[in-house]
Amino acid sequence: MKIAIIKEPDTAESRVAGTPDTVKKLMTRGFEVCVETGAGVASAISDTDFEAAGASIAKNASSALKDADVVLAVRRPDTLVKHFKSGAVLVCQLDPYGHEEALQRFADAGVMTCAMELMPRVTRAQVMDVLSSQANLAGYQAVIEASHTYGRALPMMMTAAGTVPAAKIFVMGAGVAGLQAIATARRMGAVVTATDVRPAAKEQVASLGAKFVAVEDDEFKAAETAGGYAKEMSKEYQAKQAELVATHIAKQDIVITTALIPGRPAPRLISASMVEAMRAGSVIVDMAVERGGNCELAKPGEIVMHQGVLIVGKLNLAGEIAATASQLYAKNLAAFVEILVKSEEDSLHVSLADELVTAVTVTREGAIVHPQFQPKEANA
Repeated sequence: MKIAIIKEPDTAESRVAGTPDTVKKLMTRGFEVCVETGAGVASAISDTDFEAAGASIAKNASSALKDADVVLAVRRPDTLVKHFKSGAVLVCQLDPYGHEEALQRFADAGVMTCAMELMPRVTRAQVMDVLSSQANLAGYQAVIEASHTYGRALPMMMTAAGTVPAAKIFVMGAGVAGLQAIATARRMGAVVTATDVRPAAKEQVASLGAKFVAVEDDEFKAAETAGGYAKEMSKEYQAKQAELVATHIAKQDIVITTALIPGRPAPRLISASMVEAMRAGSVIVDMAVERGGNCELAKPGEIVMHQGVLIVGKLNLAGEIAATASQLYAKNLAAFVEILVKSEEDSLHVSLADELVTAVTVTREGAIVHPQFQPKEANA
């Protein structure tokens, strides 16, 4: 069976869905691996590196995709759907929410699509959890970006020329990205505080040496789904939390926001008035800018200055450290492929009985099969 690893059509995407290590692993399972030329260049992986691992190199996307049974990608390759053979399986971050038309095109082409961001957060799936692996790196990179933009030292320094106070960093959202941001900021010597609507986050924040900031009422105590995600809070709670946060933000040097709710626009956490209360030279890094942003003034792909405050809306933070991000992402995908298909078969045999495969499958056999993304009339 043939696995194709493509070069991302979006030139802004620096990651790649395979590495020499994962190519070797897949080949030991009986797969033939074909890599589109230049696929790994932005992640510091040359065609020669892939060839040394045993992969063949295709001159372009159509050649790589020809007769491919499984296609590995970082993002949904809309422009390449015509090159997929009917019955092929696409494994990537599908970004299915709000893109039903694109999903339908893959369904019409007979492509089975697997959205890795829908992977359940259960023990068996941890090695396949692309959201966690990439968010972890994004949280780290957010602090690096904040430090660079801030233009001052983060740790306290006592020198003969005087004392430099430690920077105050506030992390909003203590999921995977937020916790890594807290840990990184602490390692760099900042004074760190954090907030989250999930009660379990309080202990996690404290364990990293940061102080927890939140309105801890009854709604707060029940603000977590069974899957470990944050629930959307009531307007009343949001108002109380906003008041507390506004007072706290005004005293901070750097604020990093990470709040996202799957399938919904990013919750608005920082208003223009909150930004205006911050000191000139302060920095906000909005990690949710791709989904509308947590900060009212954030703009995707831009650094905005508002009354002296710099608001960083950088896209694809994990992609800023592409070599490391690709290493982890490729391992996530390779682990999933092992349960997805039976490599001892001469033809593609998808393990549809596996609960993890079922959970991430969006299109199959010419239709959108995932209940969250089916046309409304299909759910009526």
